[in-house]
Amino acid sequence: MATARGPAARRRSGRGRTPGRAEDLGHIVSGLRIGTRGSDLALWQARAVATAIEASDGPPCELKVIRTSGDRLPHADLTEVGGKRLFVKEIEEALIAREIDVAVHSAKDLPAVVPAGLAVRGYLQRADARDGLVLPASANPPPNSTATALLTRLGPKPRVGTSSVRRIAQLAMLHHDATFVPIRGNLDTRLRKVDDGPYDAIVLAVAGLRRLGFTNRLSAALTIDECVPAPGQGAIAMETRADDTVTSDVVARIDDADTGAAVTAERTLVEALGGGCQMPIGAHAVVAGTELRIDAVVSTLDGRRAPRFQAQGDRAAPAALGQALAARLVDAGAAEILAEVSRAQTPEVDRS
Repeated sequence: MATARGPAARRRSGRGRTPGRAEDLGHIVSGLRIGTRGSDLALWQARAVATAIEASDGPPCELKVIRTSGDRLPHADLTEVGGKRLFVKEIEEALIAREIDVAVHSAKDLPAVVPAGLAVRGYLQRADARDGLVLPASANPPPNSTATALLTRLGPKPRVGTSSVRRIAQLAMLHHDATFVPIRGNLDTRLRKVDDGPYDAIVLAVAGLRRLGFTNRLSAALTIDECVPAPGQGAIAMETRADDTVTSDVVARIDDADTGAAVTAERTLVEALGGGCQMPIGAHAVVAGTELRIDAVVSTLDGRRAPRFQAQGDRAAPAALGQALAARLVDAGAAEILAEVSRAQTPEVDRS
């Protein structure tokens, strides 16, 4: 487990205390250990949390870099080796073991149900939740083109790089003859692959591109109508031990309530459907005054069946809204679609 100092922790360690160790001293916290993956994007997100905590008169923060199973299996098919929980498992284990005090995750990678003894305590303000189409640097696409128009310009059978079944299912509806090629790796690795590899385009989260300074590589953002994002996409989640009220109070100071309401509705919908990060479920909620509006879709892998509904409800009751919309999707056949997808993703076992 590698260690990096948080912004203010690098400036003030405080004589007589152990930097990076959280101690329950009533309402005083002497240093917070923030657990994160080691990718550039994960570190950006963890530093954003540390900066926000310290700017809110919170304690100095120390980053603990934890290598996850997902990092150790860069070429594996996630549907066959445990899904996106592989990107949070070791971090959550470190949290349970009290090796860290706060776990920072991309909310879209965090399963709808967290382990016993842990709780998601807050979210930073959400960035752009949309998916983005990225063409090779040499492509020189027309300015202000829509994603659908760019897909059409790629020819009759474009090779699109994405390993997300949600993206594949929805993009298949936009371009029926597209071929989808798996792609893994950190963001900069994927950008190199689209420039050098066998892809006509790749699909990435707009938020990640912007956070790491690659906005110029965004050829076109997919509208919510074109592709409903992953639940939690664009949001940064902060997870603590459920019984750690002191750290939870620190996190609560920087929680963005609107993001929390939206992501709670999205995650509750996924939980009610019995889905996971590797299922073709799109959900996107936004706050409008006292109301919360959510758009959700469940697709077959080929995109030929895709029940989709919108709903709105009380911003103060996001879980109820997510559950209600999940029930409408189930009535429209979502449970059968997800069961079919699950069977298709389960490797056959040779019992001979």
